[in-house]
Amino acid sequence: MRALIGLWRWRHNPLRRATDLAEAWVALVALLLIAVAAPVTGWLVGAAAQDSLQRSARQQQHARHLVTATVVRDLGGTVPETDPETSSAREARSRVLANWTAPDGTRQHAPVLTDLGSPRPGDRFRLWTDPHGRITTRPLDSATATTHAVLAGFGAGLLTAALVETGRRITVWRLVRRRYARWDQAWDRAGPDWGKAGTGS
Repeated sequence: MRALIGLWRWRHNPLRRATDLAEAWVALVALLLIAVAAPVTGWLVGAAAQDSLQRSARQQQHARHLVTATVVRDLGGTVPETDPETSSAREARSRVLANWTAPDGTRQHAPVLTDLGSPRPGDRFRLWTDPHGRITTRPLDSATATTHAVLAGFGAGLLTAALVETGRRITVWRLVRRRYARWDQAWDRAGPDWGKAGTGS
């Protein structure tokens, strides 16, 4: 809005300088770019991220399996939760030696982390594995993928707006410097005696 007012004000003003008009046009172009280019960029980035993340979520859901493991013995000690999708950082998991059967039918026996509070031999718990029984994190779900895509699009839109505003500020700064340089040249042409009595001014 300020850009439109600036353009109207300088349209036929006899005091208008070329830099004044250029500054108003730069502000108007920046306003239009922020209003149009930033949302379009955000939408394009968000759509691309959504497509990629949903494809990744489908691949992970196909390749990762939830199996039931049985505690053989408690290995002692706890470690902080490492999967940010499943719980808060304050939760801790116990280390146990466990047995489980992989989706391909092979038997697995290894130390794992469990969310059991006081694990005892024979306790059962669920864990995510790949098709060969190797432990992995849970697959990305569709809702989380969409949330990440929305955040990516929003961030891209904000970044675009920030870049446009930075470009506008740099352009205005250069226009102001050019204006001051012209003033200095005008003062130099006027000479050191400008305004004194008897100098013909």
